Amino acid sequence: RQRHADLPLQVARDQLYRKFDWLAREAGADELAEFKMADFGTRRRFSYGVQEMVVRSLRDDFPGRFVGTSNVHLAWKLGVAPLGTMAHEWLMAHQQLGPRLIDSQIAALDCWVREYRGQLGIALTDTITMEAFLRDFDLYFAKLFDGLRHDSGDPLQWAEKAIAHYQQLGIDPLTKTLVFSDSLNLEKALALFRALRERINVSFGIGTHFTCDIPGVQPMNMVLKMSRCNGQPVAKISDAPGKAQGGDPDFLHYLRHVFQVNGA
Repeated sequence: RQRHADLPLQVARDQLYRKFDWLAREAGADELAEFKMADFGTRRRFSYGVQEMVVRSLRDDFPGRFVGTSNVHLAWKLGVAPLGTMAHEWLMAHQQLGPRLIDSQIAALDCWVREYRGQLGIALTDTITMEAFLRDFDLYFAKLFDGLRHDSGDPLQWAEKAIAHYQQLGIDPLTKTLVFSDSLNLEKALALFRALRERINVSFGIGTHFTCDIPGVQPMNMVLKMSRCNGQPVAKISDAPGKAQGGDPDFLHYLRHVFQVNGA
């Protein structure tokens, strides 16, 4: 508010509609009919007013299929679907909520299913790494959850692992959905859509690219993660080198050791 007090909303709107125009030019009508996108832009938005404009514009004029927003207030206000997935904190908390550490992901997935009873069926995979997640994501969970969310590491490599896992379990990947949400823009999303189309369903949660891509404005780099639960340390390892988070290096090392993650 102090640095950009006089920035008119129209600047952000013009930038947004240039992106809509790009997508309409680049993608064919058949692709646009299947291209699903949600607003995930609350955390790094320029302002509430900009995000409201973005969600309203996505609802009314987005050339693909706008499927909702993770901002529950704006979903209610503008009459669109509230959409989201589990956060890293959910899986991290279960590292100290009672079961053995090696069983913490299984406990987190099981508690989620029992709480939401078929709603919010997208599981987050990179709290400890995709490989460690898939060892716990057996046929039971693979059938119960609608799909998986990517949040770190190479998205295509991650998608190939997900598709192979479903196939190994005897599940048709076209009955499942992969949600991508890691630093996306429309160019990256369209490339992923084309690479995976007709192999598995895909959807995209786009945030800063819509709600804070404004000339002369540097978006905030803001990350919120749990560091302790029940007075004990928890950690996130991620699929991207250097993104491990946790306030206790000994616990982070122990977590890597227990889940057989490189670097232990």
